Amino acid sequence: MSDNYEMMYILRPDLSDEQVTEAISKYQEFLSDKGETNITVQHRGKKRLAYPIKKYLDGIYIQMNWQGHGQANSALARAMRLSEEVIRYLTLKLDKPVVSSEETAQTVATQTTEETVEA
Repeated sequence: MSDNYEMMYILRPDLSDEQVTEAISKYQEFLSDKGETNITVQHRGKKRLAYPIKKYLDGIYIQMNWQGHGQANSALARAMRLSEEVIRYLTLKLDKPVVSSEETAQTVATQTTEETVEA
């Protein structure tokens, strides 16, 4: 049985858009090469950090969600720890799969339509 994972990582704020895209695709491909499935990535944008990290006051937030057996987690953490572009990361094992905002909107629209038809 596959488990659900979520990782939030912060990239250096001085990276160009092209470098950010390369970093995102690098870690996404890393997971898919390790056999992880249902990989979704959300680029959260540049935000102010709560406290300075490696002398940076801002960071580029990226959220990744995937399903897998967890063998890739330690290898991914090691790759991020050695990376110059990642300044912080955190991986969580989730109880339930994450529902994207598009799926939530579709579910709400379907429920609203069903309620209207019943009335």
